[in-house]
Amino acid sequence: MRRAGGIGLATLLLAGCASVHVEPGAEAACPAGQEHLRTAQLFFGRHIGDKPGVSDADFARFVDAEITPRFPDGLTVLDGGGQWRGADSQLIRESAKVVLIVLPKGGDAPKRIEAVRAAYKKQFSQEAVLLITQAACVSF
Repeated sequence: MRRAGGIGLATLLLAGCASVHVEPGAEAACPAGQEHLRTAQLFFGRHIGDKPGVSDADFARFVDAEITPRFPDGLTVLDGGGQWRGADSQLIRESAKVVLIVLPKGGDAPKRIEAVRAAYKKQFSQEAVLLITQAACVSF
């Protein structure tokens, strides 16, 4: 059975967050020295059906081959863990990798993110790679 890894983790992370609706174009001003950009959070599940999971070395090679060439200015990789209920209603727990990227202005960043997601799903037989994007005030 293929799994939608990392989705439970995001659900847990977001469950305690309050929702604030901001009309498009009505973002609050960023503090001095910061600018409005978008960030992407990608949640990569590491379980592969009944096979051994995606190792740290496998994931590092994936980052080097698929993510870094598309986002050479930098990214952050965090270890995570999550859970989700499978099709058979059984609770499934798995480790995950979370990649945070500050997206460059303009350009084809959404296309590059989708290419990363597609590559991971194909290479590691995953049903999904969860993506969360949001506005952020950023300073480098």
